[in-house]
Amino acid sequence: MSVLSPDQLAAAVLELDGWEVRDGALRKRYTFDDFAGAMAFANRVAEAAEQADHHPDLLVGWGACEVAWVSHSAGGITGDDVAMAGRSDELR
Repeated sequence: MSVLSPDQLAAAVLELDGWEVRDGALRKRYTFDDFAGAMAFANRVAEAAEQADHHPDLLVGWGACEVAWVSHSAGGITGDDVAMAGRSDELR
């Protein structure tokens, strides 16, 4: 899959709830009541990533999980990353 153009990426981000492009990746920080909730979410995202064979960077801390999607092999953000960002929201 090819990297999205700046216009395509801007349009895609408008369709996503709370996502932003930062440091070359699609990023969102989810908050939870405790560490267990953040870990459970991270595990759901990890399972979906395994099924899709497309893996994010996850940063888990007490009550929060930041998800970052970027296709390193393509050299930027692709449609797969946008789709998985949407999937991440579904797993919330």
